[in-house]
Amino acid sequence: MNIEQEHFAVEIIYALPTQQKRIQINVVPGTTCIEAVELSGMTTYFPEIDLETVKLGIFSRAVKHNEVLVPGQRVEIYRPLIADPKDVRRRRAEKAKEEGRSNKITGGKI
Repeated sequence: MNIEQEHFAVEIIYALPTQQKRIQINVVPGTTCIEAVELSGMTTYFPEIDLETVKLGIFSRAVKHNEVLVPGQRVEIYRPLIADPKDVRRRRAEKAKEEGRSNKITGGKI
């Protein structure tokens, strides 16, 4: 069997607001998501990535670190949230009530 046939390509991607990095690597069958991230060397470009706690996904679907990859998948490295979206929305609604842009009882627009 040819070595090329034993390996397959996957892509590792990490994005910041101002830049992104995409690295394509060849892995062997049975490689997990976190192993692929380690093999990609992404942490040399972005040392702030903590491989112990980082959240990962495949095509916008959250996955566990030990999920096994299949050919053609893209592992996405997610950044921590700056703010909880629920809290932001709650603060925005409270501000609208205070400014009189929404009904103080129902919260609906006036």
